[in-house]
Amino acid sequence: LCVFSSLQLVSLLLIGIAAWGIGFGLISSFRVVGVVIAVGVFLFFIALVGLIGAVKHHQVLLFFYMIILLLVFIVQFSVSCACLALNEEQQSELLEVGWNNTKSARTDIERNLNCCGFRVFYANETCAADCFRTHHCTPCAPIMEEYSGMVLRFVGGIGLFFSFTEILGVWLTYRYRNQKDPRANPSAFL
Repeated sequence: LCVFSSLQLVSLLLIGIAAWGIGFGLISSFRVVGVVIAVGVFLFFIALVGLIGAVKHHQVLLFFYMIILLLVFIVQFSVSCACLALNEEQQSELLEVGWNNTKSARTDIERNLNCCGFRVFYANETCAADCFRTHHCTPCAPIMEEYSGMVLRFVGGIGLFFSFTEILGVWLTYRYRNQKDPRANPSAFL
């Protein structure tokens, strides 16, 4: 049951962070928020399937829970390792690609970090930052690069932690699923 509640915690955390980002005006892209909320709802339902399967000792539900949790582990572990493995040059390239491909994220970044342009500030371009009125804005790239390494290490570390709890959940589900009668001999589980 501990594994199910950790998955539910992750799902509720994702939904809460997305709602917090929208509520405080940090994120205006409904596509990004929609994806985060959809992933949170998906994880919540997967945890619910596992919980129902464990309480009723339903073999099919536990099997699907175990397989889906294994797939979630693989994806989460891969993304976490990628976050931790990016060097500064790769982070800078990734930020520039994101900057050039998303207008709504660019507007949010300019407004929240009070900067204009990516590497160079051009006074004839439009900008959502307050500093644009005085035309004394700094480029956004140095500010974003300052925080990107810290954020990637944080996200990668949290992702690794929860991915290992998920693989523990897969193992425990496998052990519980293969028990003949878990209520008859509870000490045989471990």
